Amino acid sequence: MKIIVGLGNPGGNYESTRHNIGFMVVDKLSREIGKAGLTWTADPVRSALIARTGDVLLVKPQSFMNKSGLAVRRIMDFYKAGTDDIWIIHDDIDLPLGKIRIRGRGASGGHNGVDSVILELGTDVFTRFRLGIGRGKESTGVNSDRNLKHRSVISFVLSHFHDYEAGSFKHLVKNGADAVRTALIDGIDAAMRMYN
Repeated sequence: MKIIVGLGNPGGNYESTRHNIGFMVVDKLSREIGKAGLTWTADPVRSALIARTGDVLLVKPQSFMNKSGLAVRRIMDFYKAGTDDIWIIHDDIDLPLGKIRIRGRGASGGHNGVDSVILELGTDVFTRFRLGIGRGKESTGVNSDRNLKHRSVISFVLSHFHDYEAGSFKHLVKNGADAVRTALIDGIDAAMRMYN
């Protein structure tokens, strides 16, 4: 079984924000799998929306980003899955817009959702698809006030893509879904060679 988790925040206010690129990729996968696509079902016990086809489970945690790990752990426990069965899809501010990096382990890079998954699983050894959202100028400026800089990063990841980024954004969602499909069909190593 593969449990493919797109990280994001629930609710209409966050729907098309940079931080929700993980949700967007699993949404795209759910529409493209099968002739009619997959249907999302609410699982309140595990705080997630789930779409399933065969031995592939698509998941959108419905807690906020910094609590995503709890839903992941509950789903793993329910399906008796190991960390090698979990793939996490998330935004990465340290990658340029449109870049993808697939990794099998590592620190969170300051991503609260990934931090939560690492905390709940007790390990950083799980596959992640890091999707580059870039850094806006408002989050990269030199600033002696660390709290102000932190707030700028939060504002940036919770912002919507600008019109001039629309092409790169659509390409990123498509390539993210394609990378996951490649990994499912040909294996993670093949996806890494193709997309890293």
